[in-house]
Amino acid sequence: MHNYETPIRLGFFFGIFIVMALWEVLAPRRHLTLPRTTRWASNLGLVAFNSGVVYTVMPILAVGFAVLAQERGWGLLNQFAPPYWLAVMLAVIALDLAIYLQHVMFHAVPVLWRLHMVHHADLDFDVTTGARFHTIEIVLSMGIKFAAIAVIGAPAVAVLIFEILLNGTSMFNHGNVRLPAALDRALRWLVVTPDMHRVHHSLNPYETNSNFGFNLPWWDRLFGTYRDQPAAGHEHMIIGLSQYRGDPRVDRLHWMLLLPFVGKIGDYAINRREPRE
Repeated sequence: MHNYETPIRLGFFFGIFIVMALWEVLAPRRHLTLPRTTRWASNLGLVAFNSGVVYTVMPILAVGFAVLAQERGWGLLNQFAPPYWLAVMLAVIALDLAIYLQHVMFHAVPVLWRLHMVHHADLDFDVTTGARFHTIEIVLSMGIKFAAIAVIGAPAVAVLIFEILLNGTSMFNHGNVRLPAALDRALRWLVVTPDMHRVHHSLNPYETNSNFGFNLPWWDRLFGTYRDQPAAGHEHMIIGLSQYRGDPRVDRLHWMLLLPFVGKIGDYAINRREPRE
């Protein structure tokens, strides 16, 4: 199965990307503040660069590692051997929890926040933001995912399903798309919606440090990090980080790669926030 991981994931990536891009044109939620041309070229250029690095430095990807873990009997699910369908479902849910906790950690540890700033420094919020991550963060995330797979004993099918869901929902919940309010409220019990995740990209640090989920919305409600709406409303909220608003370099590919090393960290890391009055 792992031999087909790349074409399967690429097929879903391009298919979902095209759907979301068209949706953004037909029913946008907000007016973008910058032209798409430079942002999209830089954001998608970073995706291409990251993919090249991962395929160069990683001998196997997540599904291949799951096959290896299963062959060697690693992980809880390989020890208890529940019914296959149950193992797949539990593994997908457990992997999603691991990604939620990872996301919180990248906001809580200043050195990791430096990497994650690249994602939040985007001056607009659309489908390309969902794939805008620093190369080192991508590699670290893959290592964390390997550790989670080994501990969980996730079946290869579950890992493939999770990878497709994670990529697809990341593009969906970063989409600059409009949903009817009633539909958004209903979907929020099943999946992270664009309006829910957009709050996480607010300029306000107390909104930035909320709604960490990418796929399942349950963890934010369970751990008290859920925020329903931005204080300024979706049409008027400001996207990005205050120290980079007005800096055109944040939408240049070379600057994205340099940002963690030369950029200002600001007050967005959770443990650097001033007490709220």
